[in-house]
Amino acid sequence: MSASWVGGGVPTSPLSTSSLGVGTPTSPSAAPRQTPSQSVPQLAPMRTVGHGVPRIDAVERVTGQAGYTRDLRREGMLFARLLTSPHPHARIVSIDTSRAVALPGVRAIVSHFTHPDIVYSSGSIAGGAQYNDTAKDNTLHKRYMFGNPVRYVGEPVAAVAAVDRHAAEEAARLITVEYEELPFVLDVEEALAPGAPQIWPEGNIGLNGQNQPRPLGGRQGDPEAGFAAAHRILEGRYTTSFAQDAQLEPRSVLAEWEGDKLILHTPTQGISNCRHDNARDLGLEDHQVQVICHYMGGGFGDKNGSYYHDLIAATLARETSTPVKLEVTRKEDWLGTHGRWHTTQDLRVGFTNDGVVTAIQQRAYSGMGPFLRRSGGLSGIDAYACPNVDRQIYPVHTNRTVSGNMRAPSEPQGFFPIQSLMDDVAYAVGMDPVDFALRNMRRPTEQVRFTNYSLEECIARGAELFDWRNRWRPTPGADAGPIKRGAGFAFMMFRSGVGPSSAILRLDGTTGRCTLFVGVTDIGPGAKTTMALIAAEELGASLDQVDVVWGDTDRCPYSVGESGSRTTIMTGYAVVEAARDLKRQIAERGTPGTSEVLIASATPNPSTQGRQRLCFGAHFCEVEVDVQLGHVRVTKFVAVHESGRILNPLPARDQIRGAVLQGISMALKEDLLYDARNGQPLTAGYYGARHLTHLDAPQIEVEFIETDDGFGPFGAKTVGEAGIIHSPTAVGNAIYNAIGRRMKDLPITRARILEALA
Repeated sequence: MSASWVGGGVPTSPLSTSSLGVGTPTSPSAAPRQTPSQSVPQLAPMRTVGHGVPRIDAVERVTGQAGYTRDLRREGMLFARLLTSPHPHARIVSIDTSRAVALPGVRAIVSHFTHPDIVYSSGSIAGGAQYNDTAKDNTLHKRYMFGNPVRYVGEPVAAVAAVDRHAAEEAARLITVEYEELPFVLDVEEALAPGAPQIWPEGNIGLNGQNQPRPLGGRQGDPEAGFAAAHRILEGRYTTSFAQDAQLEPRSVLAEWEGDKLILHTPTQGISNCRHDNARDLGLEDHQVQVICHYMGGGFGDKNGSYYHDLIAATLARETSTPVKLEVTRKEDWLGTHGRWHTTQDLRVGFTNDGVVTAIQQRAYSGMGPFLRRSGGLSGIDAYACPNVDRQIYPVHTNRTVSGNMRAPSEPQGFFPIQSLMDDVAYAVGMDPVDFALRNMRRPTEQVRFTNYSLEECIARGAELFDWRNRWRPTPGADAGPIKRGAGFAFMMFRSGVGPSSAILRLDGTTGRCTLFVGVTDIGPGAKTTMALIAAEELGASLDQVDVVWGDTDRCPYSVGESGSRTTIMTGYAVVEAARDLKRQIAERGTPGTSEVLIASATPNPSTQGRQRLCFGAHFCEVEVDVQLGHVRVTKFVAVHESGRILNPLPARDQIRGAVLQGISMALKEDLLYDARNGQPLTAGYYGARHLTHLDAPQIEVEFIETDDGFGPFGAKTVGEAGIIHSPTAVGNAIYNAIGRRMKDLPITRARILEALA
């Protein structure tokens, strides 16, 4: 696209030396950065940051002017459709395209037999090492644009490009594929049993970066001694379900070639990563690929980096010398991308009679599908200060759909089992779960330093807002009558590290306006607005004096990508540094005159000097459970988070609320069920997976404890992913408090509740 995509409102007064704050500090950001403090100071208000601001592209979005990938058109553009595997495991013997080719309007058909060697490298990464250029060659379990054999229902088999959608769909139906069906396996433990169907010649355990089938995790301290010192030991088996990212916008991509340059319009969470991945897989240099994503309808980790849809569209466009738009159906998107890995976990906890945890053991199996798109790791145990831990986590290949990143990739399914078991330990020793957590949660030590620590304050404030002491039942299931109430609590700590990114600022002497160039895409949290807020704050300017150019690798510098809740922290800090560079130039040269411009840029790579940088949170949930029907209703939810300084409270609160709703949905509803007889997925889609709707959404009270630890842009930390981490656990613990039965399997359905109460 050649249009200039900018936002920022109506021009006002031009920027000047004084308006940029050169000479005297106009905000705390202008002062030299101090040594990070372990305390939680009361933050001074800032000029622009910290005030609720509507999105700079809100008008375009709500009026339909925003151009999403499916809205794009090109003269003579072809439409593409996929043919996917109906089998969970099968070898493709032959593909007959004769009837499809004869259909009027069909321009090209590609498959494993026409393009067998295009490796979809970011789809199968050795050891889960993201963006590792050597992973394409290191891993034995390579994933191709078109695989043979196919290893899950929904894997691409062929693709058709035709003059319109109807011709493409009809042509895909006319392709005849001869399959040799192979044995399949769906259960993670069955996949590791002797004689199980082999998805890979090397076996069904995911390989690490050295092509070794070794479990994740390890040992610390002396677990045997820790269990020997325990007065009691509790153990349990827990399962968590596959949860699809379920973003509103199904995937689509428009690919076109200009000579040897590929232009991809694709909804991606990271244009820089998407460009690099596609260039690598297509045998191009990065500069030969342009990725454009101006608007997208959500991602939640499902649109991070490149996908095989990009490769297929690019291949069809090259074959036909014509722009090609590939659109997938909701079911194809559901099965063909990825979701949160399901798990089976065995846990043991040793503890003393006064409620001190002495040892933890974990044996876990993460269902990754046939390809290791991410590591399959699990978090949660590291939130406790237990010195003796033994963890073994096996990423297991099955013939289910592929697993990968979903919001807080390894956390919700990791926190739910350990914090459910710790809840049982608290009851076993007669302690309030909040007091038990305060006794056992991880804190800074001389060996493990934090940039700051506020978990105790989050818990205390949450308990106060929720009225925990009055809502929690010391005796679970004690309420009389068919409607029982209960309260549950969970806490979390989550990474909020710093890292590299880039930003460019251009000050136009004619108009006096600043243009900010950043490689963000904005998957929902309002990244474009946040970047403009940061620039305005550091420049001492008003928000409507800053325009933003985003979402185009040919126009924007590198950005880390909107995954891991890193954009605000990393790219936002690059914006701060670029603004400081611009102020230095103005201080040295003066404000540019008419027809002059100043260009400032920054590519910082900050470090926390060995400190751990984390955000913190505590969730409190009250539920009503109808013990006759098994129905659960969340009646009250309080979420207290410390995410550093909150740059824009309006979307920040909504990010936590949205993440909590996802967590409640994961706790009570979502699963991708399979027919064990034939390996067919049964519940692909919103209706099948029974996602939470607005009719189920409770009121969620969100409060932030603001800090500035001296890192990131003005001390900002992770927000978006943090809210989902402990939400399922808070719900599960509340249900136990209500009915006196521990629900160890997600989702906690009506049927499971009634079975537990029978």
